[in-house]
Amino acid sequence: MLTILGFAMIATFLVLIMMKKMSPIAALVLIPALFCVAVGKGAKLGDYVIEGVGNLAPTAAMLMFAIVYFGVMIDVGLFDPIVRGILRFCKADPMRIVIGTAVLAAIVSLDGDGSTTFMITVSAMYPLYKRLKMSLVVMTGVAATANGVMNTLPWGGPTARAATALKLDAGDIFVPMIPALGVGLVAVLLLAVVLGRRERKRLGTLTLDEVLATETVTESETVLVGAGGGSDRTRKSSGGAGSETGTGAGADGDEAEADADEGFKGLDPGRATLRPKLYWFNAGITVALLTAMIMELMPIPVLFLLGAALVLTVNFPHMPDQRARIAAHADNVLNVSGMVFAAAVFTGVLSGTGMVDHMADWLVGAIPDGMGPHMAIVTGILSIPLTYFMSNDGFYFGVVPVLAEAGAAHGVSPLEIARASLVGQPLHMSSPLVPAVYVLVGMAKVEFGDHTRFTVKWAALTSLVVLCAGLLFGII
Repeated sequence: MLTILGFAMIATFLVLIMMKKMSPIAALVLIPALFCVAVGKGAKLGDYVIEGVGNLAPTAAMLMFAIVYFGVMIDVGLFDPIVRGILRFCKADPMRIVIGTAVLAAIVSLDGDGSTTFMITVSAMYPLYKRLKMSLVVMTGVAATANGVMNTLPWGGPTARAATALKLDAGDIFVPMIPALGVGLVAVLLLAVVLGRRERKRLGTLTLDEVLATETVTESETVLVGAGGGSDRTRKSSGGAGSETGTGAGADGDEAEADADEGFKGLDPGRATLRPKLYWFNAGITVALLTAMIMELMPIPVLFLLGAALVLTVNFPHMPDQRARIAAHADNVLNVSGMVFAAAVFTGVLSGTGMVDHMADWLVGAIPDGMGPHMAIVTGILSIPLTYFMSNDGFYFGVVPVLAEAGAAHGVSPLEIARASLVGQPLHMSSPLVPAVYVLVGMAKVEFGDHTRFTVKWAALTSLVVLCAGLLFGII
C-alpha cells in the first residue's frame, strides 16, 4: 500500500504542477500532507516536516547567501566579461546562443555546485534570451542537462555517495566513466544545436545593431516586429543570414555591428553598482571561495555566508548601499529558500512514512532473476527514473547497495554498479526534489511545470546516451 501511495503522491504532484493547477510551493506542502493523513500517520506530520526542514536547512542557508554573493558579483560587474565573450561568439544568432548556454553551464559546473552553475549561467544568458525573445525553457533545459552530466564529478555529490555506499574509491568510479560522460557532453551540445536551429528558424538571425535598434522603438512597435507585419524589415531568415550580413551591410554595416558589439553587453554597462577598481579583488575572492568549496575547507553555507558578508562590506561600505543590494536580491532569496523548505515537507513525508523504502524494495524485487548477470545495465536504466523521483541520498544509500548485492551474486562488480548508478544524473538535475532547480527556474522566470514538460524527454535521452556509451566502451 505504501508503495502505491508513494508513486501516487509523486504522480499527483507532477501532474498538478505541469497542468499549472497548483504552484510548486503549494503542491510541495499540501499534497504530501494529504497523503500523510491518507496513510494514517497524520499525527506525525509535524515530526516528519521538522526532520525534513532540519535536513535541508543547510542547503537553504547555502542558497540564501549564495544568491546574495553572486547577486553582488553580478551587480559589481564580475561576469560582464563573460557576457561580452559569449556575445562575440553568439553574434545574436539563436543557435550560437543556445550552444553558448550549454558550454557556459558545463564550464561553470566544474565547481561541483548546481546552484552556483545556474546562477552564473542565467545571469549571463538571460539578457540575451530576453532581448532576442528566445524561449526561456530552452535555456533552462540545456543548462540543467549540461549540469547533470557534469554533476558526476567526484566533488559533485553522486560519485562520492556511490563510493561511500559501496565502500569504493571515488576515483576508481569516476575516471573510467570520463569517455562515456564526454559522449554525454557531446550529446548535450548536439541537443543545443538542434534546439538552437529550431529557435533560429522561428526567430531568424538578428545582427547586434538590429537588436539594439529594436529596443529603441515603442512597446507597440516591438510587438508588431515580433508578431509578423514588420518582421521582414528587421529579421533575417536563417537561409539568407550569411549573404545579407556580408553584402547588404558592407563595410559600414560591419562597423555598425562592431559598435553594437561594444554596446550590447547583456548587462547595463553604465549601472551605478559597477566597481571596476575592485574587479581583481572580487575575482580573487570568487576563485578562493570556489577553491575552498572544492577542497572542502569549510561547510559550503559557512563559506558563502562569510563571502557574502565580505564582498558586501568591501564593495558597498555604506550601510544604505548594503541594504539596497540585499533588498535587490530579496525576491530571489525568498522564492528559492521558500521552495527548499516546501520541498522539505515533501521529502520528510516521503521518507518518514516509509514510502521511499517500500518503493525502492518493490522496484528491486520486480527485477526478474534472469537479469542478474545484467545488473549493471538494470542499475543504469533504473537510475534514470529513480534519481528523478528520489533524492540522491535515498537512491545511493538505499537502493544502490541492494542492487550491488544482487549483482554480486551473479558476478557483477560493485564498480560497474557504481558507474551505472551515475547514468541518471542528467535527468536528476531537473527533479522537483533538487533545490538547485528552483534557483534555475526562479532566476529565469520560468514556470517549473513548463521546464519539466520541456526538459524531461531531452534529459532522459542524454542519460540513455551516457548508458549506451558506457556499454560501448566496456565501462559498464
